[in-house]
Amino acid sequence: MQQAENTQRPARLSVGVVGAGRVGSVLGAALERAGHRVVAASAVSEHSRGRAARRLPSARIAEPAEVVAESDLVLLTVPDDALEPLVRGLVETGADFTGTFLVHASGAHGYHALAPATAAGALPLALHPVMTFTGRDEDLDRLASCSFGVTAPDALRPIAEALVVEMGAEPVWIAEEHRTLYHAALTGGANHLVTLVAESASLLSAAGVEHPSRLLGPLLGAALDNGLRLGMDGLSGPVLRGDTETVSAHIDELRRHSPESVPAYVALARLTADRALAAGLLKPHDAERLLDVLQA
Repeated sequence: MQQAENTQRPARLSVGVVGAGRVGSVLGAALERAGHRVVAASAVSEHSRGRAARRLPSARIAEPAEVVAESDLVLLTVPDDALEPLVRGLVETGADFTGTFLVHASGAHGYHALAPATAAGALPLALHPVMTFTGRDEDLDRLASCSFGVTAPDALRPIAEALVVEMGAEPVWIAEEHRTLYHAALTGGANHLVTLVAESASLLSAAGVEHPSRLLGPLLGAALDNGLRLGMDGLSGPVLRGDTETVSAHIDELRRHSPESVPAYVALARLTADRALAAGLLKPHDAERLLDVLQA
């Protein structure tokens, strides 16, 4: 195995991918585009095998332990909850990690999730692409406009950041102890946003709107831009105005059409009121009336 070098730029590496799904196939292709060579990949499902064949044509399909044996850098791109059991299992099978860069792409974990392999000689890196992956071909191009949450031992930080730059993205350092908070923030922003948009579209359809996306696109695009640029100063709507009767009517109507969404609406309205009050955007007496209504 190629040993780690004290350099800002990693040498050309033989890359292996354990879990050639939506993320693994894209990161492998990005590393190959940067000049590395993907030599082996594990892929269980038919979809994963198809992605590996399409995006990693030079890779031999192999068992995970074989992927490790053939690679200087191994991507472990499996679901969050499967990462640590996978690492333990590979160590127990006697996989040789000496001098191997072991990279996972989980946002929820830092490099300590790789501890058993690190004790066996692996060089651990946590490189999390801050991007959604749909399995479509545009996923690879989107890497050029995204950031990676990077966590690694201090000695490996330059190499971790160099790998991200080689893939065309921007490295952002995340301390090991902040990794879960970092991931919670991203999950709440991105995953829950999709649910909120889908719920809004469903309610608009119930209200007789034929093409909900035409209404939501400009509105949500402006709201996102305002939130990113202005923070709470970009807020608008009935909570900001203290329109208690409007909020109450919303809750009553949601109980009729989408009762499962009421707790989320109430919780988000309460959080919005709390933040608006703290920012001096909502008057205390309006906040008090709103919070009375939001006891639902």
